[in-house]
Amino acid sequence: MENDAPVIGILSQESYSPPPNVTSYIAASYVKYLESAGARVVPVRINQTLEQYKSLFNSLNGILFPGGGAHLITSGYARAAKIFYQLTIEANSRGDYFPVWGTCLGLEELTFLTSGKLLLSSTNTNGVALPLVFTNESRVSKLFSGFPPDLLTALASEALTENSHRLSLATETFRNNPELSKFYRVLSTNSDEKTEFVSTMEAYDYPIYATQWHPEKNAFEWTRDYIPHSPNAIKTTFFMADFFVNEAKKNFHKFSSEEEERDALIYNYTPLYTNGSAFEQVYYF
Repeated sequence: MENDAPVIGILSQESYSPPPNVTSYIAASYVKYLESAGARVVPVRINQTLEQYKSLFNSLNGILFPGGGAHLITSGYARAAKIFYQLTIEANSRGDYFPVWGTCLGLEELTFLTSGKLLLSSTNTNGVALPLVFTNESRVSKLFSGFPPDLLTALASEALTENSHRLSLATETFRNNPELSKFYRVLSTNSDEKTEFVSTMEAYDYPIYATQWHPEKNAFEWTRDYIPHSPNAIKTTFFMADFFVNEAKKNFHKFSSEEEERDALIYNYTPLYTNGSAFEQVYYF
């Protein structure tokens, strides 16, 4: 049995150059990414109460922690992510399957939430597309198990994964941290020619997945010339989205009423065309 009408939350974060009267944002590419695979989206706004977040958790079928620039400990993004992470661990431990996805900053936040430490290293990876270096464990992963063999070959040989980060989790740091190495399986690595870092990972015992790269950008962002748009790059976007949305279909949380659900959906907001920023369109809250 599956939930064929999944609703997935996307965490917002502080906006440092917002229009008047807004405090946070979500890049529209993350919304399109999930919608393209058959999900609806609810924005999870920062600075809500614990009770509001608990209510949302029990209404959503999964959550995505997006990339960005929020502080991993002190931001509203970090506070909300910590609450959802703890609720996720509790729920899955009692058999309530609730998936989490972290992209870029989201992966970095997950490493902090799991280890309790800031373990990131500086890397020269801000604005570059790379092929993935798959680990042996990728062959037994959940994340890549449904990918066509030719796409996995392309991911390993073509620069299909866009990186926009100055910090990374070095694979040596990962190996030397028991909290992380017991919790996550590393599926791929990359390198800036000095530091090898974790680029894709999934939890062993929980439906928690993360990429240091941006699967959503290939199909939906056009303002940077290093974003790949080849046929295989677009396929990568959709296979990643399809995987996570199908994970969310295993969850049966729902809103208390159709009216409450309608009021929460992203459709209540209109994205703005930014005309040249790193994101084509942004939702502001």
